[in-house]
Amino acid sequence: MSHPEEKLAGLGLKLPDVAKPVAAYVPAVRTGDLVYTSGQLPLREGTLIATGKVGGEVSAEVASECAQQCALNALAAVKAEIGDLANVKRIVKAVAFIASTPDFTGQPQVANGASELFGQVFGDAGQHARSAVGVPVLPLDAPVEVELIVEVG
Repeated sequence: MSHPEEKLAGLGLKLPDVAKPVAAYVPAVRTGDLVYTSGQLPLREGTLIATGKVGGEVSAEVASECAQQCALNALAAVKAEIGDLANVKRIVKAVAFIASTPDFTGQPQVANGASELFGQVFGDAGQHARSAVGVPVLPLDAPVEVELIVEVG
């Protein structure tokens, strides 16, 4: 089995630097065999990919790309906590918050931007429980935020 970062490279992606917190928290915390990430925004090189509401200023397709970037940022936070993504035993749970208009109901499809990445990178160990929640607003007017619970070895 190839290394998770090799799989990312095969998808044309790379792990970013850990995103700097926008308030008083840390990107990830390990307790026992679990790593909990803080909510990760779709920051790429320090800038949000998009701002606004999904179903309004942000299309579902762009929001799905945002979810994928959130997932990459979450994996970067996990790696910083455990040293090597090869030590991930399972993605246990992902929670995706989608800032959306009241009539938008495609939150699960937006969250697939993150979920599908976990499957591509970790195979069966990337299959996880998930919540996809519509919310009125997210920090910095981000359209998507993702947090993870990861089992590590």
